[in-house]
Amino acid sequence: MNNIDLEKVFIEIIQQNERIIYKVCSFYISDDATLGDLYQDVVSNLWVAYPKFRSECAISTWIYRIALNTCISSVRKELKKPQRVPLSQLPDIFEQTEDSSPDVSELYRLIYQLKDMERAIILLYLEEKSYQQIADIVGLTVCNVAIKLKRTKEKLLSMSNK
Repeated sequence: MNNIDLEKVFIEIIQQNERIIYKVCSFYISDDATLGDLYQDVVSNLWVAYPKFRSECAISTWIYRIALNTCISSVRKELKKPQRVPLSQLPDIFEQTEDSSPDVSELYRLIYQLKDMERAIILLYLEEKSYQQIADIVGLTVCNVAIKLKRTKEKLLSMSNK
């Protein structure tokens, strides 16, 4: 496949999976990194990795994996910076959800407070991914995914009752 064909196929894949990338990025947005910047970082990393994609998993699984790793790396870089902005001052990126009920907005605010792996697993669960798909994306066993998902649900429940 020549470079022009490779680029066309890549652009089609990005367009078909744009929602996945934006959804993952929205869960990891911080004060200094806009959603667009984080999205661009993910697409850039996907482009670099695309020639090495071996089709051993679904393209969406591969995209989730790259997007999550990019976003988690971005969060880690932000954590190393000396100043942090309180969560209450972050833009309310979850107000524009498909279901804008107060309960959904509150759930997203609670999810934003979770640790990286917990956030990744619950995000994929909310995207209705199977335990096997989640395991493939985050690099855990299906059993570990089930345990972490159960604990994360319990944590969210306890956070909502405070």
